[in-house]
Amino acid sequence: MTPDENRGTDVTPVQTLARSLAENVERVIVGKRDVIELLLVSLLCEGHVLLEDVPGVGKTMLAKSLARSLDCTFARIQFTPDLLPTDITGVSVYNQKTGDFEYRPGPVMSQVVLADEINRASPRTQSALLEAMQERQVTVDGVTRPLDRPFLVLATQNPIELEGTFPLPEAQIDRFLMRLEMGYPEADEERTILRRFRETDPYETLAPVVTGSAVQQATSPCRRVFVHELLETYIVAIARASRESEDFALGVSPRGTMALYRASQALAAVRGRDYVLPDDIQYLAPFTLVHRLIPSAQTRLRGRPVRALFEELVAQVPVPVEERWSIQ
Repeated sequence: MTPDENRGTDVTPVQTLARSLAENVERVIVGKRDVIELLLVSLLCEGHVLLEDVPGVGKTMLAKSLARSLDCTFARIQFTPDLLPTDITGVSVYNQKTGDFEYRPGPVMSQVVLADEINRASPRTQSALLEAMQERQVTVDGVTRPLDRPFLVLATQNPIELEGTFPLPEAQIDRFLMRLEMGYPEADEERTILRRFRETDPYETLAPVVTGSAVQQATSPCRRVFVHELLETYIVAIARASRESEDFALGVSPRGTMALYRASQALAAVRGRDYVLPDDIQYLAPFTLVHRLIPSAQTRLRGRPVRALFEELVAQVPVPVEERWSIQ
C-alpha cells in the first residue's frame, strides 16, 4: 500500500508539516521519498535514526538536509578513534577571573545532532550519547542539564568497512527508533542527480521551512492516534515471538515494542489518518525492530540474514481482522 492510498481528502496539520519538510528535503535528495517519510515519522516520535549503508549514497546529505529544513540548532560530530566523551557532552573549565568552573557545552546540546560515522569512535565515547538519547539530558560534573526539544540524533555508519571501527553496544543500538538504508538510486534518478548538481549544490540554498516549536506541537496529535486493542495485542505478539524464537539470542525489548507502537501512530498521522492499520505495523516492524535482534549461534552458522528470519516470524503471527479500525 502506497502512502497516497492512505491519505484522505482533508489535509491535516501533521500532513502539512510532513509534506513541507519532505518537499524541501527532496530539493537535494532524489528518489528517496520512502526513506524521507520514515525519517519524518521518527522526528514526530521524538526518536533517533541510524542510517546504515555503503559510502556515497547520500546518508550524510540526507541528515544535513533535514537539519537545515528545520529552524533548530544543529551540530555535526565527526566520530574518530581519538574523540573523547567530553568532546560530545562538553566540559567544565576553570575561569581564573571569577574563580569558578564554567560549563562549555558540547555539540550534543544542539537540537539536531549528526553523529557521522558513529562506529569509528570507541565504545566509551559512543556511550556519551546514551543519557542524551534516552533521557533528553546531559550530566557533566554532577550537574544535569536538560536538552531543548525537539532533540534528534541522526547517526551514520558504513556496514562494509570494518577496519578501525567499533561495533555499537546493544544499549546504544536499542536507543535508535529506526535503522534505515538508502540504497542505490534508479538509473533515471541518478541522471537527475547529475543534472541537479551540475552547476550548483542545492543544499547551499536550502532554507528552514518548519520551526522546532511546530514539530513539538505536531507530536501531540500523533500520540492521540487511535490504536485498537487488537492491534496492541498484535504488536506485543510480534515482540514476544522474537523473544521465543530459536533464531535469536536476544529478542525485541519493551523499548522496541513502544517504538513500533509510537511509529505506527506517527505514520498514520503523516498519511492523514487518526487510526492505525495492521499494514502500518507490518510496514514499520523491520525498520523499528530488526536492529534490536541478536542472532543465535545457529543462525550465525547458517548465515541467514536477520531481516529475512524476522519477516518470516512476523508472517507467522496472526493478523487481527476487523471491518473498521477507526473510532466509531
